[in-house]
Amino acid sequence: MTIGPATSPPEIGDAIGAEKIGVLLINLGTPNAPEPGAVRLYLREFLSDPRVVEIPQLVWQPILRGIILNTRPRKSARAYKEVWTADGSPLAAITARQAKALAGAFGADVLVDHAMRYGKPAIAATIDSLKARGCTRILLAPLYPQYCAATTATANDAAFAHLRHLRWQPAVRTLPPYFDDPAYIEALAASIEQGLAGLGFEPQALVASFHGMPQRTLELGDPYYHHCMKTAQLLEAALGRELVTAFQSRFGRARWLEPATDATLARLARSGVGKVVVFAPGFSADCLETLEEMAIRGRDTFLEAGGSDFAYLPCLNDSAIGLQMLRTLVARELAGWLAEP
Repeated sequence: MTIGPATSPPEIGDAIGAEKIGVLLINLGTPNAPEPGAVRLYLREFLSDPRVVEIPQLVWQPILRGIILNTRPRKSARAYKEVWTADGSPLAAITARQAKALAGAFGADVLVDHAMRYGKPAIAATIDSLKARGCTRILLAPLYPQYCAATTATANDAAFAHLRHLRWQPAVRTLPPYFDDPAYIEALAASIEQGLAGLGFEPQALVASFHGMPQRTLELGDPYYHHCMKTAQLLEAALGRELVTAFQSRFGRARWLEPATDATLARLARSGVGKVVVFAPGFSADCLETLEEMAIRGRDTFLEAGGSDFAYLPCLNDSAIGLQMLRTLVARELAGWLAEP
């Protein structure tokens, strides 16, 4: 038997390489185009998530595939066209800009990227990209201030599901909900005050519109409702003004968290409140639900009910105020991973 020459093992440095830290900003997701086909693919993935629709799949999937995916995509595509930009979906474009603006903010050894829970760029692919670039530690940062199983938890689920298939896993941390964090409250207050200063009217009511969730989620122990109410309470104190808190984006026949934003806007107008400002403190970036549902349809609802002046104030997005908040939150979670200055 012929024995070949022994091969030299790889150098330790070659196998390990220079270690880097990854920060992965995660948001909900969006279709690739404002067209029924693209929306159908997106909705199929989104509405098939058992964290989002908590109905047994044997019951839900025939409804989803037989009714919803054959009717809703065309209507939703029209709504997406109302807000689509030259850079594509507002949510995707803004989240990408947030990641780009944070690049280098924590030193050369910290790489910042972004992913979507549904659609592209996918969480699994982005984790692989960060690993390929040398990241042995990754901070998963779902950009949801208020914790909800249908948002924060499912984003982390997707990351962990991919990690379980990796032979060499990175160390992982997750960004906690920041609904009552002073940096978040201060950023919201500063952004709202900045927006109010630019208006041509003095609002009689400020409406904080949070994304709605089925009432059942609260009864099952999801803290989302309480997180939203705490945010509103702290924001009232920071602004020194009373807020009207409401919940938008109802879907289906189940009872949802109340009061509903559309009903609230109509009620305010009918009660003699002619000037109103709406903002969405639960969203880290403007999207279909804020730009079409609130800024367009919310305005129509209010004016048709008798209101005279309506303004929607944008989310923190990639504003200087919003980016400083993100830098503060992320830097805090990277403590112990970053070298001491």
